[in-house]
Amino acid sequence: VQLQASGGGLVQTGGSLSLSCAASGGSFRSYTMGWFRQAPGKEREFVAASFRSGGYTYYADSVKGRFTVSRDNAKNTVYLQMNSLKLEDTAVYYCAASNVVLSGIYSSDNYHSWGQGTLVTVSS
Repeated sequence: VQLQASGGGLVQTGGSLSLSCAASGGSFRSYTMGWFRQAPGKEREFVAASFRSGGYTYYADSVKGRFTVSRDNAKNTVYLQMNSLKLEDTAVYYCAASNVVLSGIYSSDNYHSWGQGTLVTVSS
């Protein structure tokens, strides 16, 4: 599966931004779709994930209540709505596809396909 992320940009603290990730090839509805991010000088970290049908979603504690992951299986697209953005949300955001479930979704090692990344910059 090929993934194409978009929607990054520059936003002020407290603002909102929406990311999209379009998939082509593969079997989108069978994948757990995840969002990860990597800030300069830091490790890539889990942000959020949507399990197959979208009925189950998972979030890192740092974004819970501010970010919402959703998906449209008819459009082969997963979204990340980011609200109340903070300076520490600045990072390159990646979407990824995985066949794992449950606790496996938090590790980037379990994702087999990755988008190219889109930069989100939060300024004061």
